[in-house]
Amino acid sequence: MTQVEGIRAAFEERGIRKVKLGGFDIDGVLRGKLVSVEKFWSAVEKGFGFCDVVFGWDIGDQLYDNASVTGWATGYPDALAKIDLSTFRVLPYEPDTACFLVDFFGEDGKPHPACPRGLLRRVAARAESSGYRPMFSCELEFWVFRETPESLAQKRFAGLEPLSPGMFGYSWVREGQHAAFVHDVMDTMGEFGIEIEGFHTETGPGVWEAAIRYSDVLRAADDAALFKTTMKQIAFRHGLSVTFMAKWNASLPGSSGHMHQSLWDGEGEVNLFADPKDPIGLTTLGKHYLAGLVRTAPDVTALYSPFVNSYRRYVPGMWAPLTASWGLENRTASVRVIRGPGKTAARCELRQTAADLNAHTSMATALAAGLYGIENALELPPMTRGDATADLSLAFPQTLDAAVEKLRASEVARELLGEPFVDHYLRTREWEVREHRKAVSDWELRRYFEAV
Repeated sequence: MTQVEGIRAAFEERGIRKVKLGGFDIDGVLRGKLVSVEKFWSAVEKGFGFCDVVFGWDIGDQLYDNASVTGWATGYPDALAKIDLSTFRVLPYEPDTACFLVDFFGEDGKPHPACPRGLLRRVAARAESSGYRPMFSCELEFWVFRETPESLAQKRFAGLEPLSPGMFGYSWVREGQHAAFVHDVMDTMGEFGIEIEGFHTETGPGVWEAAIRYSDVLRAADDAALFKTTMKQIAFRHGLSVTFMAKWNASLPGSSGHMHQSLWDGEGEVNLFADPKDPIGLTTLGKHYLAGLVRTAPDVTALYSPFVNSYRRYVPGMWAPLTASWGLENRTASVRVIRGPGKTAARCELRQTAADLNAHTSMATALAAGLYGIENALELPPMTRGDATADLSLAFPQTLDAAVEKLRASEVARELLGEPFVDHYLRTREWEVREHRKAVSDWELRRYFEAV
């Protein structure tokens, strides 16, 4: 049975009557539409038109004034969206509706230069051509509130009521008190094809963490991105709202989005990072990959941390790494080496990223950085012992505008990801910085309104 025949049979068996099609923009937002089954089948072979404004506006749907891939000059034409049939899923509480992800292409039929999923495909293909199978996973923290979209707007995102009060990390009590919500998350995600290995409270009022099972890198990015979208829908069904902001409250910890990663052989049977006899548990290949992650991190910080708010997490004492560093089982370093038991668990955990990451862009960047380390046989800098945040000589950029300038000057970033993507990405982050400069914050009003 061909893939198409298998999907036709599944549609018939499940009684599928509608199809959701969606793709990810530069901010990691899932943009899509609901179509008829007839429309879906007509688009399976040749694709369908999808307005390329999704790469011409920001996270708030404001049009960029500096976009290069689309804009007023081009008239915002359709991009070609091609359906990835391997992404077939059905959301349990919409049982008659199939869901598929798409990749975007330009008029010339080539991958769209601004498509994050297409970027990850290209980097993964480079790894596979060298005989490596990249395996990734993501851990995401998020905050849950007894709020609706309407109440959030009415309160102007202030004075919000958390799902539960107090600092209750790893709490059986809070899990039991919110069992209906917790089990809905686990069950719905599982039925939607997103396997949650661990789900628990973190330290803070209403904050939770989910660890998604590892898989091939493209599937891992899809799972992480779809987890965020699906979590917002599950929360709404319970009269709740969630945020994946890196730092939503100055007085509380930030929200991490750690990425675990390793390279396996082409059959996915042997972890090429694992060397149980080595002092840090890594093969030479694994060490070169790790060196690539560490040495490129300052240059690509803007790709890992895409928003102004991302940098509110880069402050001492908030469990966020501040420097390009690595350590064995060291959670203060930007990359934590995990030996794990046996020959399968050895991996690198990139701790620099937060929950606001664009999973496809971040995983593409990390994988490309690791491959760069292998291809250039980069040597590891000294391992950090103790608090990696104490030495700021290799500090990350502390603001988005500083990170943008670091990225702009980086030849390595262009080598990793290509000039077209980096150029478009830089333009979008420049816009983000300019939009922030227009804003007047509550802090400024409290501090200056009467006193100056």
